[in-house]
Amino acid sequence: MEWAHIIAFNLTLLAAIASPGPAMLFFIRTTLASGRMIGLYTVWGLSFMAATWTALAFMGLDLVFALFPWTFAVLKTVGALYLIWIAYQTWVHAKAPLGDAPTPPARAFLGGVLVNMSNPKSVLFAGAVIMVIFPQSLGWADKALIVANHLAVELIVGSAFVFAFSTKHVSAGYLRAKPIFDRIAASVLGLLGLRLLLSR
Repeated sequence: MEWAHIIAFNLTLLAAIASPGPAMLFFIRTTLASGRMIGLYTVWGLSFMAATWTALAFMGLDLVFALFPWTFAVLKTVGALYLIWIAYQTWVHAKAPLGDAPTPPARAFLGGVLVNMSNPKSVLFAGAVIMVIFPQSLGWADKALIVANHLAVELIVGSAFVFAFSTKHVSAGYLRAKPIFDRIAASVLGLLGLRLLLSR
């Protein structure tokens, strides 16, 4: 494996992270609602699961999905229902004030894990990218380096977004427009969940 392979993988990964989706929307809203530290815990959960999908792709989970389609369907259904539940809670509480009860860090981390677990297509994406970019004769040390690299990129980029969205100016703007923003977020998350639930 050469460094050119890692660079190509990182560029593909950055493009995937930058594309708006449930993960980005989830941690941005969490950061705006609960502050920088909770936003970081959410990003750590998202990053952990994203890197886990890459590790599982190396272990051949995409082959398991192909041989046993019901495992893919179960993961997809559970994840889709979780996104719809988040959307419902966000919509219902759109007009409610943020309140004084902070989100526990462990809950924020688990929420991030569950949101990225909600899309088992990620392991198929990881498998496809790995097959295209990297040589087939990778050793375990190279595979471990790629997974660690994936985790680092997710953490760095996600944390940068959290710091950007946790500034006083951005937070104050969110508080002023909370009902509108929350209902937009709820609609997008709900539609993504329904799309995932109904897709084949």
